Amino acid sequence: MKGLISYGAVTAKVRALEGKLLTIEDYKKMAELPTVAEAVEFLRTFPAYSQTFENLSDASLHRGVIEQLLAGSLFHEYTKLYQFCSMKQRYFLDFYFMHFEIDILKRCLRNAAAHKPEALGLYRYDEFFREHSDVPLGQISQSASLDEFLGYMRGTIYEQALLPLMDREVKDSFAYETALDLFYFKKTWRDLKAKIPKWDREMIRETLGIKIEILNLQWIYRGKKYYSMVSDQIRTMLVPIRSRLKKEQLNKLIESSTAEDFYQLLSYTWYGKMLKKADMEDEPDLEILYRFILNRLHTTLEKEKPYSIASMYSYLYFKEAELKKIITVIEGIRYQVPSKEIIQYIANH
Repeated sequence: MKGLISYGAVTAKVRALEGKLLTIEDYKKMAELPTVAEAVEFLRTFPAYSQTFENLSDASLHRGVIEQLLAGSLFHEYTKLYQFCSMKQRYFLDFYFMHFEIDILKRCLRNAAAHKPEALGLYRYDEFFREHSDVPLGQISQSASLDEFLGYMRGTIYEQALLPLMDREVKDSFAYETALDLFYFKKTWRDLKAKIPKWDREMIRETLGIKIEILNLQWIYRGKKYYSMVSDQIRTMLVPIRSRLKKEQLNKLIESSTAEDFYQLLSYTWYGKMLKKADMEDEPDLEILYRFILNRLHTTLEKEKPYSIASMYSYLYFKEAELKKIITVIEGIRYQVPSKEIIQYIANH
């Protein structure tokens, strides 16, 4: 089997980690708990989170702290894989590191724009970040304004992506988040050919291409529905990469006059077929469709190409999804949402 020698040990490691992922029954048990403190205590019973919430007092159970700790647990899994991989296999993890770093930057950006700086909770990984990044995350996390955040971004790899907005003195934090996403996708798409072997590269390009395209669809829809943006404005927001959409289909979507027209045109595309498979033709939702497609894609790739980068790629995807579900369950408990509603929500996301 292709890749068995190169990826046999890595795949075995990933399967061991996958065995520790939460099941739907675990989420149900947690959702039925009456308090956040009990939910956190429940998570402590799982090996993956036994140390994550160690020494966490009831007074520290607000969302920000929990998100910090869960981000730390994700990065802990990442560093374990990184140490286990060969130099060639680490090229993929370097791509993933940028994805991880940009997620952190966008969180710091939102906090800075809201004048609410917040510690990252990643102090245990300072050395790793210093070796792999030129971003002063400690200082950036303490930025109390958008201008302060942008000042720390000067001289980093991301400055070139943000500079056009900085020069125009744009104050919309969403515009900067979009610029970071665009930079990541363009750079990753370009660098894959140079650093990743063909066998693995084709798999990553397939998943990344669909991910980019769905995000483009989300930006088109939001531009139409919430911002009344004209077609030329929308085009500037899109990553110039297509996967399952034909050029003429994309142009028609961009030129659609309303959000309703957008979905009507989308129904004739590959994504319209996916809406049908997800039973969302009557109530289409791009966020849910995004998760539906990626869940199917990563599950299929992991089965069809177990001895490849797909094993790590899919595991990290599902681990990130798990952390988002945990936060959803905990916030549902905090606001006394019925457990059935919480489970229904995470089942769709």
